[in-house]
Amino acid sequence: MAKESRGTGGNSPYLSHVLAGAFRDATERRLFHLVTSAPVPRHLAIIMDGNRRYAKFNGLLVHDGHVQGKEKLEELLNWCLEVGVRILTVYALSTENLARPPAEINPLMELFAASFREIAVDERVHRNRIRVRAFGNLALLPPFVRDAIEVAETATRAYTDYHYNVAIAYGGREEIVRAIRRIASEVRAGRLEPESIGPETVSREMYTADLPDPDLIFRTSGEERISNFLLWQSAYAELYFADVLWPGLTRLDFLRAIRAFQDRQRRYGE
Repeated sequence: MAKESRGTGGNSPYLSHVLAGAFRDATERRLFHLVTSAPVPRHLAIIMDGNRRYAKFNGLLVHDGHVQGKEKLEELLNWCLEVGVRILTVYALSTENLARPPAEINPLMELFAASFREIAVDERVHRNRIRVRAFGNLALLPPFVRDAIEVAETATRAYTDYHYNVAIAYGGREEIVRAIRRIASEVRAGRLEPESIGPETVSREMYTADLPDPDLIFRTSGEERISNFLLWQSAYAELYFADVLWPGLTRLDFLRAIRAFQDRQRRYGE
């Protein structure tokens, strides 16, 4: 007697999930091969936007969104090492963000301090010789955060293979004003002639003076603006905007951004 044939109706959602996962994995493998077979951005800058909205959409506390954002940054560092991005600059906190309520800012500062102290002893950092630096108006940060930054910077100061920069208490316009003031002081002291001031003069006064300008600026959250981030340095950067909140970023999203950069023809104003 033949056995009764059973349908897969009850399992179809599960099967769909499995098939979707397999397709995603295959796509990710293919993209990784393409990305690592072509030149990648030497300097990648990321606007990590969406922690608070991610928390709200997932029924979490705002601080939990920031914690998950920190964990995503840990993943991002691995992804950059995998594909060979040598310089990573992340926008962690703008000067405008400092005006947020103390109930959000104070735990965030604790998170920053813990993160810098952790990265100072991170095995990946020392194995790959990653120099860690923070830039911005650091005087606006609490002393315990500045102390943690100094620990991370001191522990990695001798490294030059990779660079990991954290823009914190940072504003692009403020950085440019700071550069103008420093140049004006040089002119007033008679060490610089006004006629000799050019773009390279200003670049030398940027926080990133010893680094190449970013090749790619990548923003999450679906917003399509750079929000006062690396205004001077982004003159010829390629821009990429992803419609995903920062803690929800996947490796596939990251690879798509790098691949989109590789598919573009950079013209540098030509």
